[in-house]
Amino acid sequence: MHFPGSQQLCASECNRYKGAMDVFYKVIRQEGIGRLWRGTNASLALAVPTVGIYMPCYDIFRNSMEEFTTQSCPSLTPYVPLVAGAVARSLSCITCYPLELARTRMQAFKETHAGVKPSGVWKTLIEVINPVGGTNSTQKLQSYRILWTGLGAQLARDVPYSAICWATLEPTRRQILALLGDEAGASRVLGANFSAGFVAGTLAAAATCPFDVAKTRRQIEKDPNRALNMTTTRTLLEIWRDGGVKGLFAGVGPRVARAGPSVGIVVSFYEVVKYTLHHRYQLT
Repeated sequence: MHFPGSQQLCASECNRYKGAMDVFYKVIRQEGIGRLWRGTNASLALAVPTVGIYMPCYDIFRNSMEEFTTQSCPSLTPYVPLVAGAVARSLSCITCYPLELARTRMQAFKETHAGVKPSGVWKTLIEVINPVGGTNSTQKLQSYRILWTGLGAQLARDVPYSAICWATLEPTRRQILALLGDEAGASRVLGANFSAGFVAGTLAAAATCPFDVAKTRRQIEKDPNRALNMTTTRTLLEIWRDGGVKGLFAGVGPRVARAGPSVGIVVSFYEVVKYTLHHRYQLT
């Protein structure tokens, strides 16, 4: 028996999620298991240049700042990882942000036409530009400006995230390496960096979750005019009004579960590569 409004109620319930496992269940049931990997191409396209800019720049900034503070103001040296991480992250975010926007949109929006191939990275970026595309210079400027929609929220999330992460990671890593001794091999370097990265990534992800929610909401806004006029503060207030603290920390479980291993893997493998290249250079 069909009740009036039952279809609308079902649609409302299907789009309301009660937790990480509920998200997995409803996405698989409604859209198929392959949907869980949508946006993987954009994620890979984003990860390579982001890490390629972020990690070397962090090393360069940290070494330069530590050299300066050690000679001029030793009391500031403990804060160098915090500042170097924030600056390096800002640079990588601004440079690679359109790919981050494409990834989020590819994961958020589903195809409504059967048999239509989901949009790729570049097609998604073109679709973002088209709604405000035009012929005059002002319209063209707006069409490219929208590729950085939500950049403020991204920086508001990633800059403190990186600052917290490195401020936690560096002392933790040094303590672990000190316990392992001076003759730490590649396996110990890997273990120390993964452990420190896991702890630092978990803490930083939990602390900056509200900014991640705000960033995602801004990126998936379909109205170009509203997207261009949204601010991080206004978005956070809307989230607070709609869902309170629970809304601000929506998805904190999956975010923390991803961030800890992710930071641990990236930092540990980067440091192992550095360690290996350094030792090969010494041998030659």
